[in-house]
Amino acid sequence: MKKLWLIFAQTTTIGLAAWFLITLLQPQWLPRTASTQQLVTVEEAGKTASAPSSAAASYRNAAQRAMPAVVNIYTAKEVRQRHPLLDDPVFRRFFGDGLEGDDTQRASSLGSGVLVSKDGYIVTNNHVVESADEIQVALADGRTAQARLIGTDPETDLAVIRIELDQLPAIAFADDSQTQIGDVVLAIGNPFGVGQTVTMGIVSATKRTQLGINTFENFIQTDAAINPGNSGGALIDTQGNLLGINTAIYSRTGGSLGIGFAIPASSVKQVMEAIIKDGSVVRGWLGVEPQDVTAELATSFKLKEASGALVAGVVRNSPADLAGVRPGDIVLTINNQPVSNTEALLNLIAGLKPNQQVALQLYRDGKPLTVPVTIGKRPAFQQRQ
Repeated sequence: MKKLWLIFAQTTTIGLAAWFLITLLQPQWLPRTASTQQLVTVEEAGKTASAPSSAAASYRNAAQRAMPAVVNIYTAKEVRQRHPLLDDPVFRRFFGDGLEGDDTQRASSLGSGVLVSKDGYIVTNNHVVESADEIQVALADGRTAQARLIGTDPETDLAVIRIELDQLPAIAFADDSQTQIGDVVLAIGNPFGVGQTVTMGIVSATKRTQLGINTFENFIQTDAAINPGNSGGALIDTQGNLLGINTAIYSRTGGSLGIGFAIPASSVKQVMEAIIKDGSVVRGWLGVEPQDVTAELATSFKLKEASGALVAGVVRNSPADLAGVRPGDIVLTINNQPVSNTEALLNLIAGLKPNQQVALQLYRDGKPLTVPVTIGKRPAFQQRQ
């Protein structure tokens, strides 16, 4: 047994010594299979890792998908101006009263729009096409066409126009309910008339309200550069789907300061479908002048929390007046849906159909009170509920 162990030990020692000498003097004699395989594996892993990194750094696919559906809009209208000297009595004394007093000029403006249908329907901002005598649309592929106004909704600042061309692209709508702060977005439009431009940013905030821009507000805020001429253009997600219509910027200079606002796609679709169907948007109307319930008002009215909408005034012969709603009432719920503030009241009432009867829960003289109300049709250009 000792003899066998001695032979094994000597053989092992000689083998290790030989391996050491070969490694030191002739390393090329050693097999390279493992080393080569490891090198190939590392290179392949490097290629695999770099491919997604390159793709993630570019949003060209999203831009290429959406850009054909974004159009440039040019409008023109005649503006009549009266020269101030014609109101000067000394001037009129020498030159008489028979002078032409009005000077007609042609004013033009520009904006953007989004093709939402292969039938040629385009969504843009109301202020882009408002009072325009002529609307010209330029497509990304170089074609141009005269557009016809289908309808407008000044209270959301949206409008629908239509062109008659073949083989038109149309953008797909995104689900804006899934939008989160920090999501990457792209803004496409025609800033300053330089031509179609794409800028990138993130979603800075959602559900922005009470900005005083529109009557009905529910904006997506973004820091993607939006400048004059971008109005009516597309705010898209990284898949190239329409997330919103760019509408306004916050600026002290007229240029982008990284605070832009877009109307979310869900609101755009709702208004667009109503305009295409009826030519306008029909909303419910209550006929009250509301204000938010502050902490001080809640204390004075002995409310448990600062919630609801205080009725500051009632329009005569309005649905609220006919139902017996009084100034000083606080609206708590509409058909069991809570009213948190004036914005919630406005949106809840606007979403109801005219002639629909609802239950209005009020707080009056320290007690809850339920009043049935028949909703009316919201008057055109009515700014308050």
